[in-house]
Amino acid sequence: MDESDWDPTTDVKTDTTPREDLAWERKVLDKLAFAALSEQRRARRWGIFFKLASLTYVGLLLWFYLPWQSLSPTMGEKHSALVDIRGVISADSEASADHVATGLRAAFEDEHTAGVILRINSPGGSPVQAGYINDEIRRLRKKHPDIPLYTVISDVCASGGYYIAVAGDRIYADKSSVVGSIGVLMNGFGFVDSLEKLGVERRLLTAGKHKGLMDPFSPLQDEERTHIQRLLDQMHAQFIQVVKNGRGERLKGGEKLFSGLIWSGEESVELGLVDALGSAGYVAREVIGVEEIVDFSARKGYLERISEGIGSAVASALSSELAFSLPR
Repeated sequence: MDESDWDPTTDVKTDTTPREDLAWERKVLDKLAFAALSEQRRARRWGIFFKLASLTYVGLLLWFYLPWQSLSPTMGEKHSALVDIRGVISADSEASADHVATGLRAAFEDEHTAGVILRINSPGGSPVQAGYINDEIRRLRKKHPDIPLYTVISDVCASGGYYIAVAGDRIYADKSSVVGSIGVLMNGFGFVDSLEKLGVERRLLTAGKHKGLMDPFSPLQDEERTHIQRLLDQMHAQFIQVVKNGRGERLKGGEKLFSGLIWSGEESVELGLVDALGSAGYVAREVIGVEEIVDFSARKGYLERISEGIGSAVASALSSELAFSLPR
């Protein structure tokens, strides 16, 4: 704009910019505005997509993890109650006394339970945890005398697993099941000679003459060996007594039954360790007389199991990425 654009009557300069230039500016501004709106819509759509994907993922996890059978038993009808013991019997596992006892109490206290099936697949574990479960089974059987409890062995029922099994009215197994291992052990390693050959000096300070008992880098004294053996013999005698209380005159194998050996399910029937061959379905159908089975096994909370599953998946993915990124 120059002096030719000056209007002396209004004392205002008039804009003589060509209309083509103004139209071009408006078009650019329109394009920028529409582009921003499109980006907002796109971001909103992706946000909705990820939310739906997350909900779908959580829904699938819930579908796979929730025990739908135990959440929807046949109301008003009799059923056979199932409680599982799987894996090593220990305080921090699903085969702990707390988990198993919770499932057993729920099974016995359900008004529609015709009989309880305790299905065991365990190599053993803590004698204390096994003892707790055995005691709770006997208490519940005494409290509910009209509800029988039958033990069913699947793959393995050894040591602490069999300690629990004998609390049932009868024991069933598959012909190829592994049964027995009625014994107690304490194991470890000794590296005393290895340290001497390597020229390494072991420095162990204790308050108490035998506080370093079973230290792998110190020699095992005869006095300590005798003490440990007496402890194991005492626990073994307790185990034998529990088995005899549970099986009574059905035992036919003599003292070799308590030697720590294992037998097949078929031979266990001959030895009196097992009453007959049969699965959980067979016991429910033919022994209890109610084919409908409802699972009362108490397991970890759903959110805890889901978080563990997600954590494992994330850890696996991270380890894979780290593995690929490490130099070779």
